[in-house]
Amino acid sequence: MNEFIEIQHEGAVTTLWLNRPEVHNAFSSRLVIELSEAFDRIAGDSATRVVVIAARGKSFSAGGDLGEMKAAGQTSMEENMVGARRFADTLRAIAHLDKPTIARVQGAALGGGMGLAAACDICIASDNASFATSEVRFGVIPAIISPYVIRAIGERQAARYFLTAERISAARAAALGLVHECVPADVLDAKVAEIITALLQGGPKAQAAAKDLIRTVVHRSLDDALLSETSFRIANQRAQPEAGEGLSAFLEKRTAAWVPKA
Repeated sequence: MNEFIEIQHEGAVTTLWLNRPEVHNAFSSRLVIELSEAFDRIAGDSATRVVVIAARGKSFSAGGDLGEMKAAGQTSMEENMVGARRFADTLRAIAHLDKPTIARVQGAALGGGMGLAAACDICIASDNASFATSEVRFGVIPAIISPYVIRAIGERQAARYFLTAERISAARAAALGLVHECVPADVLDAKVAEIITALLQGGPKAQAAAKDLIRTVVHRSLDDALLSETSFRIANQRAQPEAGEGLSAFLEKRTAAWVPKA
């Protein structure tokens, strides 16, 4: 039984609601465990095509639970590592899930909250959202979230925001590349629904392969090895039944079999 995560299934979409609004959805150890367990289940759920991470209340997530963080500072290095590694494994599971993920962000997304948004494939934010890597103001560093935030905004921008911990507006976050769409709060759900509709038009196996493709080619040199790799991947994908169905559907002017019926 979940205490801090509410799971909602609607057709091919599973929405995970962070549900600690009284503390701005701060990440307690229990919340991280529930999030990890939820993604373990979703990974094996063929009925789920798209995952949305959302949050109840005014904030997406204020980041780590400061009370737990202070207590962790009094524990052994080994105990500290257990909690840190659990959060690290959870963000990796989200980033490497073979289904598209969307962060629906309203209000504050700070520290781990910003990392969670960055770990998702797509981030849609309301214009009242704000982001920060606020860790240095508490004498710590944004270590676990760093791979995802740097991937989103780049090394140069990370150098500024990791050091200053400045608040980043939703509009600025969009300019930096962290946020894909910044919209008025009253149309946030409509924009998320629009992105979901677009995602459901794509072949699920092709989308999984596309996510793996990005991880494979990023920062690689444009050499013969990469050309061979990408050539193999497209040739292999074309041979899959999903590609046959998708191309046939287009040529026959019909809807592909994987698209949910209206």
